[in-house]
Amino acid sequence: MNKPKAVILLSGGLDSFVSLAAAQNNYDIKLALTFDYGQRAADDEIKASKKICEIYNIEHKVIKLPFLGNISNSALNNNDENLEFDNLGINSMKAVWVPNRNGLFLNIAACFCDALGFQYIIFGANKEEAGTFSDNSKEFCATADEFLKYSTLNGVKVLAPLIDLEKFEIINLAIKLNVDLSLLKSCYNSTGKGRHCGVCESCKRLKNAILKSSNKDLIKLFF
Repeated sequence: MNKPKAVILLSGGLDSFVSLAAAQNNYDIKLALTFDYGQRAADDEIKASKKICEIYNIEHKVIKLPFLGNISNSALNNNDENLEFDNLGINSMKAVWVPNRNGLFLNIAACFCDALGFQYIIFGANKEEAGTFSDNSKEFCATADEFLKYSTLNGVKVLAPLIDLEKFEIINLAIKLNVDLSLLKSCYNSTGKGRHCGVCESCKRLKNAILKSSNKDLIKLFF
């Protein structure tokens, strides 16, 4: 039986990478999209995503969205080398909010699916981040499905394999699936040294998840 074809939103981070690993057995993931909207970690995210796609034999495209960075006041787009994330109150949703980012990403992926005849967009939404970011929630994914039913000829759907999982459960799933977590880049800040900054919200979530997971030694891969 032919597997349904899919496009994945791939940032090179934990959620998108594990979503890929979780979906690959049941879906034919033909294309990965990585977005460059002027975020501090863009280069690291692109490098990580490219490497992952090479290993999984998936076509990789980088979509540049300079306008999104230009209209965003997010700390993610602040390129001040001396920026201290903690001093920005990075744990606040508003500090790292990029206007309609996930909505835009899903719509761009839907354009590719509609043009290529693919059925699904794989999206790393998860239970933990849904508690802070509304565009990671089940309701968001369901609403996107409803919208895409009208805006695409083949009724593209959003697939979120991690939607019911907390971060530590995502780590445990990655371990179960033998995912090479050394490949990922899950940091808002670009260190330029292949390491994670350890202070941004994404790093804090990753640290906490590893420490609650079944393999706490994974912390050495990143920090």
